[in-house]
Amino acid sequence: MKILDRVLGSLLILGGIGHTAGSLHFLRADPMMLLWSLCASLFVFLLAVLNLIRAGRPEDTTLAWLCLVAGFCWILVSLRFGVVIGNVFDVRPMIFIVLTLGLCALCVRTLVGKR
Repeated sequence: MKILDRVLGSLLILGGIGHTAGSLHFLRADPMMLLWSLCASLFVFLLAVLNLIRAGRPEDTTLAWLCLVAGFCWILVSLRFGVVIGNVFDVRPMIFIVLTLGLCALCVRTLVGKR
């Protein structure tokens, strides 16, 4: 399961890189939207790194709780983005939702002690 944890965390980093590149390309004419979009990218990178650290510390329940709450927040933001663009099942929010749901499930696994 540690491998799955690291794969999902690494994929989340790749998603953050894609989010950053897309933001810089499509939002360069709107500095305010670009700023908020890059803040979301920063959140994704921090969430991914926290989960990668958590993967190496399966006994750390405090870190698991932090990752779980942050993951749920990112899922809500991704769902809201899907609503704003008019398609919750668009590939952009769905990638983040699926990856983050997987990481949240692994957090719950840590919290209930099934290692």
